[in-house]
Amino acid sequence: MVRRTFASLLIAAFAALGVCGTGAQAAQAPPVIKIGTLYASAGPFAAISMPVHKALQLWEEQVNAQGGVYVKPYGKKIPIKIIAYDDQSSTSTAATLYNQLITQDKVDILVSDSGSVLTSVAVPIAREHKMLLFDQTGTGMNFFTADNPYIVLLSDPISNLWPKNAAEFLTKVGPKLGIKRVAMLYSTNDFTGSQATGFRDMFKGSGIDLVYDHGVPTNTSSYTVLIQTIKALNPDAVIELGYPNNDIAFLRDLQGSGTKFKMVFTVYPGLETDLLLKTVGAKGLAYTYTYTPPTAIKYKPDFGMDLDAFKSAWVKKYKDTTDFGFNAVAGYVTALVLEKTLATTDSMDQMALRKAVFGLSGKLRTLDGTFMLRSDGAQIGELTPLGQIVPSGSGEVKFVILYPPEAANGKAVYPAP
Repeated sequence: MVRRTFASLLIAAFAALGVCGTGAQAAQAPPVIKIGTLYASAGPFAAISMPVHKALQLWEEQVNAQGGVYVKPYGKKIPIKIIAYDDQSSTSTAATLYNQLITQDKVDILVSDSGSVLTSVAVPIAREHKMLLFDQTGTGMNFFTADNPYIVLLSDPISNLWPKNAAEFLTKVGPKLGIKRVAMLYSTNDFTGSQATGFRDMFKGSGIDLVYDHGVPTNTSSYTVLIQTIKALNPDAVIELGYPNNDIAFLRDLQGSGTKFKMVFTVYPGLETDLLLKTVGAKGLAYTYTYTPPTAIKYKPDFGMDLDAFKSAWVKKYKDTTDFGFNAVAGYVTALVLEKTLATTDSMDQMALRKAVFGLSGKLRTLDGTFMLRSDGAQIGELTPLGQIVPSGSGEVKFVILYPPEAANGKAVYPAP
């Protein structure tokens, strides 16, 4: 009788432990995975921030309609909750809000706003709190150091690698076209300042003579005097590096001045073509050299939607394509990397998340190309070819890819008509 009672107690105890264990396991899985980020609805960075943010929202809607994303540590799908605040393109506001996401909202994953300026304040904050910063498009060279494991760049290469194909075109093809004297004008921020450094480094020992190398504040809105200064130097090619507002102002002033340069390279006619067509016009963009975006290349992905499917989903949700361009793609690539990371991480510990992201390097191909990380977290894949925007009739334009040779589908129109 005593033995039977003792056995009954043991069975009851194990049953209770089983119930408790099941309850504890269920409690470990949160109701949502909280992703914290910022966006700029106004100010100079709204044009690059809102497309990225809208892409994240589109992804959130899609995955939650399917029950969420698979999170390996919990062995099941969990809905995503994006907690987002508007920094209004202000770095001081952004700094406050990044801190709030970490300390008050206690997000599981921290994602920076778009662009190097609004990412710059997130880098030290994330490091201080030992939060891995999922850096969408902040490409400043100084963000990535061997002693900081708390940052990974997801959707475009580190800034000094951006010019690789443009610089190689100028140094290898340029001399055959008669290009020797180059003028470079750039905005003094981490994004375009680092690109200027990249051009300088790649020009060394090449025979290219950098006859003008001048930085201006990012809030510069008038380029007329600068254009006349450059014109007096009679360059064979002109490089202008800026954010959308800079490129728009430069190209408008260039067109308004009646000045014709043989070659003009700018950043955003390629990255945000619809926006630049709307603000500068097809005539102002004609024969401009620029980075060729994934929207013009159409990479075949092995994960996520291809470009046509993504654009279709975008139009269905937002009814407009004005801000559908490079940054929309960048936001979606961020989402895909987050999804893959959650599906492969061993835990939600920040260093485990980092290990999972690095596990994707060289193995993940999206509509933006091959994802590849350097040991310090900098993106070294997803390089953009050099292209030229040429008129295609009826006020329309098209991209001609010029370099590298294996990607080229046409030849440069040089000098520009």
